[in-house]
Amino acid sequence: MPPTLASLVQHSALKLTVRAGADRLGTPVRWAHASELADPVPYMDGGELLLVTATNLDADDPESMRRYVRRLAGAGVAGVGFAVGVNYDDVPAALVAAAEEAGLPLLEVPRRTPFIAISKAVSAAIAADQYRAVTAGFEAQRELTKAALAGDGPAELLARLAAHIDGWAALYDTSGAVLAAAPDWAARRAARLTPDVERLRDRPAPASVVVGDSEDRVELQSLGTGRRARGALAVGTGAALGTAERYAVHSAVALLTLTTARSRSLQGAEQRLGAAVLRMLLAGQPDHARAVAGDLYGGLLDAPFRLLIAEATAPAGSELLTETMEAAAARTGEALLLVPEAERVVVLAADGGSAVAACAAYAEAQDDRAPREGGAEDSDVVVGLSAPSGPIAVSAAYKQAEQALSVARRRGRALVEHEELAAGSVLPLLADDAVRAFADGMLRALYEHDAKGRGDLVASLRAWLSRHGQWDAAAADLGVHRHTLRYRMRRVEEILGRSLDDPDVRMELWLALKTTEAATPAEG
Repeated sequence: MPPTLASLVQHSALKLTVRAGADRLGTPVRWAHASELADPVPYMDGGELLLVTATNLDADDPESMRRYVRRLAGAGVAGVGFAVGVNYDDVPAALVAAAEEAGLPLLEVPRRTPFIAISKAVSAAIAADQYRAVTAGFEAQRELTKAALAGDGPAELLARLAAHIDGWAALYDTSGAVLAAAPDWAARRAARLTPDVERLRDRPAPASVVVGDSEDRVELQSLGTGRRARGALAVGTGAALGTAERYAVHSAVALLTLTTARSRSLQGAEQRLGAAVLRMLLAGQPDHARAVAGDLYGGLLDAPFRLLIAEATAPAGSELLTETMEAAAARTGEALLLVPEAERVVVLAADGGSAVAACAAYAEAQDDRAPREGGAEDSDVVVGLSAPSGPIAVSAAYKQAEQALSVARRRGRALVEHEELAAGSVLPLLADDAVRAFADGMLRALYEHDAKGRGDLVASLRAWLSRHGQWDAAAADLGVHRHTLRYRMRRVEEILGRSLDDPDVRMELWLALKTTEAATPAEG
């Protein structure tokens, strides 16, 4: 800790006596400075112990002392040391009263204690504190380096960092998700800072920001040295970081940045291997591809996977998507084969896995953000996703992803699955506006009827059509008697003026209902 007024008073060689402000002796002292100016404030930085003999002061005048002390207190002076036996035999009562009134500590300095002795004591204490901080910082650096080299991931490094700063620490990936936190309870606290991490990610690395609330003070530090951050470190403490704690945090940032850079280099090598595996699969050589994939991608080829093609429509669009998928796969230990191709990227990911789910969530967020009429260029990326496939059918899966990508681009959607096209639905073949206009015109009267609280005709019609006109099954789905359902279907015919016995009518109504279901999330 830096020296305080209390530590100076307790210094046996200085013989200082407290004359005012005894309740504020815990104030840190940044320096000791002697000045006989009537107004030394312009030359003060705050935190000084001001040493005076009152050569140029009217120390017996209460009003003069009141103004003098108020100026010092307002400038953040830590306290005043008054030398007795020079110009005054005792500390003037006016100065004592003014110091008590302003709450400014006032110390009596005996004649046998020169000001230089006090300055040396303060300087020595500051130097000792800085030495302790540097020593503690180097010790923290050694411990953190050992943790980083242990190869057990970031958890141990974060645990040691949290202990050194007497707080908590968390590591985020590029998507803002928490990868690790220490202690364990800090993971929930860290998760609430994801929006702040996302904003920090958009700034060139290295960058930092201080955030926090009534719980703690949090510093966020980006990791990486390039155009975009490769992650972030959060440290939470009860107060601002001291010198030793700052050393520890800077060491952690450097180590995690090096780890990230090393991971990126390794990832580049993995991508080159992945590209070779993909070429073999596309060439119809699954056995050779398995041999080359080894342990790295072999598990991925042993189960159904999806092939997706992502095409950037904005700077760094596909990069952001692939980082999101990589982070999701890393959290669950999934293999992910990723091959960049200019402004697009080809990915093999486990069917039903977290990487495909993360891709779908990313695309959904893009669709929600982009104006519907704006088209695919309003998203960062467009994605075509194949049906589940295996090693012997990668060429077909690639074509499926290409077709889905083309539809996604044409329809202004961030992601289209090939299964949507293969399902035989007419919806992808029609313009969205035309489909909605058709559905609105077909079903408007039924929706208006239901809106007045006179029945559940739309839901009943959907259930009846989905059960191919089977009364008992559809009534069971709705939880009503079949006679009730028959009555509702007669009302549908009366309102629409069309017969449900006509298969064309049933087909058109089913198309309208499916279109309405697809449009509801976008309109909501």
